Amino acid sequence: MTNLPQFSRALLHPRYWGTWFGIGLLYAITLLPYPVIYRIGCGLGHLAMRFMKRRVRITRRNIELAFPHVTPEKREYYLVKNFESVGMGLMETGMAWFWPTWRIQRWCDVSGVDQIHAVQEAKRGVLLIGIHFLTLELGARMFGMNTPGIGVYRPNDNPLLDWLQTWGRMRSNKSMIDRKDLKGMIRALKQGEIIWYAPDHDYGPRGSVFVPFFGVDEAATTTGTYTLARMSGAAIVPMVPRRKPDGKGYELIILPAEFSPPLETPEGTAIWMNKIIEQCIMMAPEQYMWLHRRFKTRPEGVPSRY
Repeated sequence: MTNLPQFSRALLHPRYWGTWFGIGLLYAITLLPYPVIYRIGCGLGHLAMRFMKRRVRITRRNIELAFPHVTPEKREYYLVKNFESVGMGLMETGMAWFWPTWRIQRWCDVSGVDQIHAVQEAKRGVLLIGIHFLTLELGARMFGMNTPGIGVYRPNDNPLLDWLQTWGRMRSNKSMIDRKDLKGMIRALKQGEIIWYAPDHDYGPRGSVFVPFFGVDEAATTTGTYTLARMSGAAIVPMVPRRKPDGKGYELIILPAEFSPPLETPEGTAIWMNKIIEQCIMMAPEQYMWLHRRFKTRPEGVPSRY
């Protein structure tokens, strides 16, 4: 398993004081009543649109590519609501890391846990498809409170944030594993563990195939799902953590398990997986991480979409 970061006195060095201030401010906000946090988060998202011009362009372009048949007015609605979710995503990260269990239970509903139990009773590992919704940190905490598993993560370049995110995620999960540790993931799945895995982003040309995703015919899609499921025999279980309208809380929806995913070819698995991801995103399209350049990787010699 990955060697997880530990707290050390070096993290108190003056170079990290600015980060500590930001952490303290986020913690203080999470102490407020949730309706107040909701208004702050949405307001922060609107403010972000003024300063994150590049990310606004990327988000607008992604929505345009993904939904070519949607009206311009609807796309603009998605754009604005998405940046509200960006602001809320920061608040929800603090909530996931700092809120006590009872407070999360008060504002969050969970359904479909029996899907996980069914897989575990069959003595199989669970490849938990945790799509990049902006609620993902809170979703992981909600899931772990019910059925703890192992999170897949990318170590943060800032040692303080690397320690903090690991500390926060370990509040309701067994362990964390580096996303590059493929052998470790397979080993854990064979042992019947739950591995949180996100195959929905563009991870570059290596280990990817070009298959349809929403309105894009050639979207670079990881072959990791094919490799992990084929070598471990794990069942695939998607989950959707979504924010309820008007600041009414959250729901975590665990979808039916797939015990026999199509594993004939990497391309076939990727096409199948993308269809499931599309279905999940459409359960809360404005809450998906559209500011990521999802369609950046192109076949050699093909111009950029951005």
